[in-house]
Amino acid sequence: MLLLNIDHIPGREIEALSIVKGSVVQCKSFGKDFMAFMNTFVGGEIESYTDMLTEARQLATKRMVDEAEKLGADAVLNIRYASASIMQGAAEITVYGTAVREKR
Repeated sequence: MLLLNIDHIPGREIEALSIVKGSVVQCKSFGKDFMAFMNTFVGGEIESYTDMLTEARQLATKRMVDEAEKLGADAVLNIRYASASIMQGAAEITVYGTAVREKR
């Protein structure tokens, strides 16, 4: 599956199938959340949250790709990610794009 953040595939004629999306809400355990809070006093990257968001993006992207494959898509174009804080220590990641198929 080709995943691109552009609105066309150079040199190919495509047909748009549908908007596809994937989302996940993910959180860390209390222990890791507490350690992240303590890190706010000294500054720097909060690696447990970075890891959490990376995992969430990967899972959301997989869900979007699965939806596109069910439609028979060859690619997803104009991919966008969005995130929102749901509650303390939990984040929603949403990814969406346009599923397309190469004209044959």
